[in-house]
Amino acid sequence: MERRLAIVGAGISGLIFCKYALEKGFNPIVFEAEEGIGGVWSNNIIQSTKLQNSRHTFEFTDFQWPSSVKEDYPSHTQVLEYVEAYAQHYGLLPYIKFNSKVVDLDYVGESFEEMESWDLWGGTGKPFDSKGKWQFVVQDTKSNSTEVFQVEFVILCLGKFGGFPNIPKFPPNQGPEVFNGKVMHSMDYSKMGNVKGTEFIRGKRITIVGSQKTALDIAAECANANGVEYPCTVICRTAHWILPSSNLLGINFGFLFFSRLAGLTLHKPGETFLLSLLAFLLSPLRWAVTKFTETYIRWKLPLKKYCMIPNQSFLRDICSCAITLMTENFYGKVEEGSIIIKRSPSVGFCKEGLVIEGEAHPVKSDIVILATGYRGDKKITEIFKSPILQKQILGSPTSIVPLYRQIIHPRIPQLAVIGYGEGFSNLSSSEIRCQWLVQFLSGKFQLPSIRDMEKDVKMWDKSLKLYAPRYFRRSCVSILNTWYNDQLCKEMGCNPRRKKGILANLFVPYGPKDYAGLTH
Repeated sequence: MERRLAIVGAGISGLIFCKYALEKGFNPIVFEAEEGIGGVWSNNIIQSTKLQNSRHTFEFTDFQWPSSVKEDYPSHTQVLEYVEAYAQHYGLLPYIKFNSKVVDLDYVGESFEEMESWDLWGGTGKPFDSKGKWQFVVQDTKSNSTEVFQVEFVILCLGKFGGFPNIPKFPPNQGPEVFNGKVMHSMDYSKMGNVKGTEFIRGKRITIVGSQKTALDIAAECANANGVEYPCTVICRTAHWILPSSNLLGINFGFLFFSRLAGLTLHKPGETFLLSLLAFLLSPLRWAVTKFTETYIRWKLPLKKYCMIPNQSFLRDICSCAITLMTENFYGKVEEGSIIIKRSPSVGFCKEGLVIEGEAHPVKSDIVILATGYRGDKKITEIFKSPILQKQILGSPTSIVPLYRQIIHPRIPQLAVIGYGEGFSNLSSSEIRCQWLVQFLSGKFQLPSIRDMEKDVKMWDKSLKLYAPRYFRRSCVSILNTWYNDQLCKEMGCNPRRKKGILANLFVPYGPKDYAGLTH
């Protein structure tokens, strides 16, 4: 049987998997809707945006950052150049069809009734032994012409940050349509480019709805362009913890939250009774580290002065993948008056601008930018033609996205998803998942039964809801990352203890180099 692979998306995940697939003798084809590679990094052109991880934790296992990059937190331009150099080095570009958007994906050759009767994934538990194929329509984004393809296996590397903006709900008769100014999502602002974007906001009263990294970055750009003459207003609906730096009193942030020792303080899916007991006994340590971190942040940043102290704990935010690094000199611009912060759980539009709770007068605005995130769920569902597959891929809205190992849907054959689940470093998370998947496709191991995979998904659902009850749909493994990687290593037949020495394994956070060579 043929073993044709289609990869949807030439972002970081798509490039990594393409590279590993080529090493294992596959002949993949990558469909990319844009003109270039890089995913969110090719569209993210907000001038102040930098990498949120240090470059030492955001690195390909077998391709180092160039020596010319000295910054711990490279700019978005440097990140894109690094990703492009990776693709050039491994000769990936010839396998990519640019300006090719997959608009219709359907599984043919097996009935849904037959699929429901399976005990093993795909009927056999193997990636290529089913009768079915994936048929999909690809649209040329320049000519609008379409072409139909069939392959035996599809890997969706769509990510969740882009494509479908999340537009919040507004009170009745207070939507954007009543506003006399312009309303746009941060995605559209980012696509303008630095020069055009700066001219667009110059001399305008800008209001930004949002409180995470994109909102802060855009606010900083507005402050640089307009100063105190036209201060930028940031309306924060939900405050989140933001790190002033990656070091807390000289202690690297990773040692406190991403070491094996830190993982022992948390309950983990599938853990033994002894590990569960140990997590209970170490819970005071977890509480102390969390409070220490919160105290340090409140000392370094004027959160109380500007009513920006989050209601939730730092632990809850980090388990929700909601932690970011502070935009450079953000609160300095607040102090000088070029940025104004307002806290309001809800907002609505009027002719002059935005209405917020507790204020008699609206925030007068010329432009409102909604930095309110993306609908990753729509991005992953709307690619499927079948309503049954659309419903299956996301599962119940009250549970996590039901992917075994954050990769395989137990009920959807010959398909994998890379890059939907989040972690501390999304590049590293994607790479180990790609290594696991290519080993499975090469026959190195087989999947458990459908029932056992669904049982495992439910265990992770329970665990993630325990620490991230509001944001469980983000499938954020975060500080359970080492435990999660251990499961992948075991299934690949690799030793999960990747460091030399007991102390290093216990106290030193794992990084990209620890997971190099898992496919060899």
